[in-house]
Amino acid sequence: MAMPNAELKDNGGGTEPKIGVFVCHCGTNIGGVVDCEKVAKAASTIEGVAVSKDLKYACSDLGQDEIQKAIKEEGLNRIVVASCSPRLHEFTFRNCVEEAGLNPYFMIMVNLREQCSWVHMKEPEDATAKASDLIRMGVERSKLLSSLSPREVAVEPTCLVIGAGIAGIQAALDVAQKGFKTYLVEKEPSIGGHMAQLDKTFPTGDCAICILAPKMVEASRQKNLEILAYSEVVDIDGYVGNFNVKVRMKPRYVDEEKCVGCGVCTEKCPVKVPNEFDVGFGMRKAIYVPFPQAVPLKYTIDAENCRQLQGKKCGACAKACINDAIDYEQQPRDLDLKVGTIIIATGFDTYIPMKKGVYSYWESENVITAMELERLINAAGPTGGHLIRPSDKTEPKRIAFIQCVGSRNHKLGIQHCSRVCCMYAMKNAQIIKEHDPETDIAIYYNDIRAFGKGFEELYHRIRMDYGVEFIRGRPARLTTDPETGNITIRAEETLLAKITERDFDLVVLSVGLLPSQGTMPIQKMLSLPTSPDGFLQELHPKLRPIETAIDGVFICGCAQGPKDIPDSVAQAKATASEASTLMIRSKHVVEPLTASINDELCVGCGLCTDVCPYGAIELQDKDGQIKAVVTEALCHGCGTCAAACPQRAIDQLQFSNRQIMSEISAALSHEKAAGGE
Repeated sequence: MAMPNAELKDNGGGTEPKIGVFVCHCGTNIGGVVDCEKVAKAASTIEGVAVSKDLKYACSDLGQDEIQKAIKEEGLNRIVVASCSPRLHEFTFRNCVEEAGLNPYFMIMVNLREQCSWVHMKEPEDATAKASDLIRMGVERSKLLSSLSPREVAVEPTCLVIGAGIAGIQAALDVAQKGFKTYLVEKEPSIGGHMAQLDKTFPTGDCAICILAPKMVEASRQKNLEILAYSEVVDIDGYVGNFNVKVRMKPRYVDEEKCVGCGVCTEKCPVKVPNEFDVGFGMRKAIYVPFPQAVPLKYTIDAENCRQLQGKKCGACAKACINDAIDYEQQPRDLDLKVGTIIIATGFDTYIPMKKGVYSYWESENVITAMELERLINAAGPTGGHLIRPSDKTEPKRIAFIQCVGSRNHKLGIQHCSRVCCMYAMKNAQIIKEHDPETDIAIYYNDIRAFGKGFEELYHRIRMDYGVEFIRGRPARLTTDPETGNITIRAEETLLAKITERDFDLVVLSVGLLPSQGTMPIQKMLSLPTSPDGFLQELHPKLRPIETAIDGVFICGCAQGPKDIPDSVAQAKATASEASTLMIRSKHVVEPLTASINDELCVGCGLCTDVCPYGAIELQDKDGQIKAVVTEALCHGCGTCAAACPQRAIDQLQFSNRQIMSEISAALSHEKAAGGE
C-alpha cells in the first residue's frame, strides 16, 4: 500500500539562487514591535538576495502583487516571506508564487509574528535583531530547496460514519443523500444515542424522541445508507481515499432477516435485569429492544443473562417465536470495508461521581444524576414520567440541582465546561414545575452560561415565571437523614456572603460530558491527537474545526468536544459536506513534504516504524533486503523518523539534514561575527 517517495526536480531554473525577501508588517502585529524596514534593509545585504522589501500586508492582494511582480521582473527563483505562522498562510503564498510561474516549494516562510513580535513585545530591539537572524537562516535554507511535485491518490466514493447518535445519523444521511454509499456503525443494538434517552430538548421544549425518531426512520430507508448496528470498528489502516476498515458485527442471537419485532419473545422471557437505557431504574428482559422506537427494530439476546446461553435449560424465546428467528449458535462476524472518508461521531459519556466523596451520590438513594432524572420524568421511562424519590417512591416537593459536577473541577482534573449542564438543569426544572407548580426548586451554581439562541430567555423565564431559585455557591457538604432520606445541603451563598443549610427531598447532580470510551480505540487506530480535555483534537480551532491531522478523517458532535444538539447537527452537516467534496473530486492531492528514505543507507532496523506517530512507514522486502518504505498519503512531515534514524538514511523533504545545518551555520556565523563564542 506504500506510495513512492516524492520526486525531486530542478533547482529553480538557474545555477545560482536569486532570492526575494518580503517582510510583512501585518499591521501592528509585527510592525508594532519589529522594525520591519530595518530588517528588510539588513536582509538585502545577505549573499544571494536580489530583492528585499517590507510590505504592510503581504497576504493582501496588493502584497501578493508585489511578490509576483518581483518574481517576473527580477527573475527570482527563491522566495522568503517573513510574516506570520506558516500554518495560517503557507498555502496563500505558495499559490501566489505558483501563479507567477515558480514552483510553490521554492517559497518558505519565516515566522516573525509568533516567534518575534508576540513573544518579545516589550523588547523591540531584541525582537528586531532576532527577526534579522531568522531571515538570515531562512535565506540560507532557501538556497538548498528542491522543486517538488504533489502526488494524487484516488478516493473511494464510500464513507464510513462511526457512531449513530444525532450527529452520526445526520452526517450519514447527508452523505448518502449526495449519492455516496455510506456505512453507519453503532455499537449499541439501536441507533439514536443519548438523545433517545432525553425527555425534552432546551430551550424550545421539543420532545426529543419526536424529532429524533423521524431521522432514525429516514436513515433506515435511505437506499445509499447501510446501518451496521450492534457492531464495532476493530481495525483501520490505509490512507485518505483508501481506508481499509474491519467491522465486527456482534451476535444478536436473533436472525435479523426473520425477526419482525413483534415482541412475543420478550413477553415469554423469564429473566429480568436492570435496563441500561433507563440508567438502571427500569427493568428489561434478557431478550430486548432498547426502546420502542429502536432502529433497527430487531431483538437482541443479552448473552450474559440469558439462561440458555449460560448453559441452563430455558429456550422460552425460541419456543415463542413463530418466525423461527432465534439462533443460539450465532457467532461474531467480521465485515471488511474499503472507504474513502471517515466521519467520527462517537459522542460522549456522562460523568459518574466517584465512589465516595462527591455529594453523597453513592451513599444516598435520593441523590441522582441528571440522566437518571431524564428517565424518571420521561413519559416512556420506568415511571411513566411520574417523578418519584428512589428511596420511598414518594413525590419530591423540594428539589435541588447542583451544577458543575464533573466539569470545571481542577481537583478532578476536569477543567472544561460541558456547556449543556446549565441549560438542561433549567429545562428539567421547568418540566417539573409544569407538572407540579408547588414544587420548590433551587439551583446551586457557579456561573450561569446561557450562550445559545433562546438560552438567556429560558433562564429569565424559569426565574420570573416559574419561580426557580438560583443560589450562587458550590455546596460544601451534603448530609442524609437516615430516617427520612432527606438531604441537608450546607453551602455559602456568595452573593449574600452567608452560610446556609437547607433540606431537600431530592438532589440532582448536573453531571458533565466526558469523552466517550468508544472514542479511545478509534483514536488509537488512527493515531489522532486529543486536546487537553481528552476529546479529539481538530486541525485548527477556528478555521478547520472538523478536520483532523489525518486527511480524509473528520470529527463532529461531542467526539470533538461538549456541545448541544443544534451545534452537533450543524457540525455533522459540515463533516458531510467536507467528506462529500473530497469524494466528488475523486482525487486527493498529497502534500509532498514527506520523509524520503535512502535505500543505500537503510538497514531495515525498523526504528522509524516504531516512532512514526502516523503509521506511515512500513518495512518491505526489496530484492531480498528489508527496507523502510514511506506511505506518502499518511506521512505528515513531522520529521520524527529522520531524527531517530541511526543510519541517517531518512531526510525530511525541504527540511533535510543539510538544509537544517545550513540554518544553524547561518545563526552561528552571525553570533561569531558579533563577537559571540
